[in-house]
Amino acid sequence: MKKITLLIPCYNEEASLPALYDALRQLMDQQKDYEWEVLMVNDGSRDHTIDIIRQLRARDGRICYIDLSRNFGKENAMLAGFDYATGDCMVIMDADLQHPPHVIPEMLRYWEEGYEDVYAKRITRGRESWLRRRLSLLYYHLLQKTTRVEILENVGDFRLLDRKCIDALKRLRETERYTKGMYCWVGFRKHEVLFEQGDRVAGESSFNFLRLLSLAMEGITSFTTAPLRLATILGLIVSAVAFSFMVYVLVTTLIWGDPVQGYPTLMTVILFLGGVQLLSLGIIGEYLGRIFHETKGRPVYIAREVAMSQQSPGPEQEN
Repeated sequence: MKKITLLIPCYNEEASLPALYDALRQLMDQQKDYEWEVLMVNDGSRDHTIDIIRQLRARDGRICYIDLSRNFGKENAMLAGFDYATGDCMVIMDADLQHPPHVIPEMLRYWEEGYEDVYAKRITRGRESWLRRRLSLLYYHLLQKTTRVEILENVGDFRLLDRKCIDALKRLRETERYTKGMYCWVGFRKHEVLFEQGDRVAGESSFNFLRLLSLAMEGITSFTTAPLRLATILGLIVSAVAFSFMVYVLVTTLIWGDPVQGYPTLMTVILFLGGVQLLSLGIIGEYLGRIFHETKGRPVYIAREVAMSQQSPGPEQEN
């Protein structure tokens, strides 16, 4: 019998977990042709999430969990799930029921047909502001134009991954992770399913605008060097314009004898050049910062407690 792992990263989800478990229990009881494993990764929650998970495990042995020592972020929490999952395939979903469990049987059907990465594409984005929706679409458009890897638009972490994909993703040990790009980078046969994204059943999203902006920066700097090239092109353009202006001033002074004037113009040029230099240094600094973090070689996550149906720890040197 094939085994399915449901990977659910959790951060402050105590209010959502009971409803999530009821929905998953109904799904697992209906799909009796598979063996099920629900792997919840508590990503340093500040509420009683881990206590709720322990209670669910006491009621149902299919519930497994990893309790991380602190909040490492969703991307790293998912890597912990990759390391410990024992299923023949794995479905990644959020704990807030925005990813509806009733889509999973359709994913399994395509997996049985031979597809190794069955991703769920949002038809709607649920209760989301117009500005956030437009910025998200703009971000995906820019990422598509600047990377050599096709980044799927309007597709999140809700997907089914075959064991081949899981093993491939486990080998990617970056500390600065952008898993949505990694799914595309590893390749394999992919298939799309459509779903209506719901609203959160309880609690509030931990992804505010600043965290989403940080995630966007991770995606851009992880999968493209376009900002560095942009800084180079901008520097060349500014240098060419500055040289042309210098020649113009020199020629007009020699021919007409005009003194060099224009304090406002001079200040504008200096401030503009200074801004371009700071922008370029900032872009270089973003990449250097990521190199700095990678060279430390620290663990991507640290697990405080692990409870599995069949113990399957990830290699200690790869954590």
